[in-house]
Amino acid sequence: MNQSRKYLSALFLSLTLLTVVGCASTSKQEGTGEYVDDVVITSKVKAAILNDENLKSAEINVETFKGVVQLSGFVSSRAAANRAVAVARSVKGVTAVKDDMRIK
Repeated sequence: MNQSRKYLSALFLSLTLLTVVGCASTSKQEGTGEYVDDVVITSKVKAAILNDENLKSAEINVETFKGVVQLSGFVSSRAAANRAVAVARSVKGVTAVKDDMRIK
């Protein structure tokens, strides 16, 4: 009985470790927690951009990977692009902003 209990404990520990390693992030892939954080950050950045009077008409796409926000799409001026970057940087959780926006 004691031997089978040790075997089951070892099996459980192995499965737990495999599960944790399977959810860990790599440089090209996010873990589950990071993905959820990035979804929240993306939503907050989109809302902040939509709520900004100067950016309402802009066609800005927002993507986030490990806290780094990428802004792409079209804006009317360099000032609007700079404003979008500033708005994105002001959102909690954003670690960096990449500006890939184009001027119409």
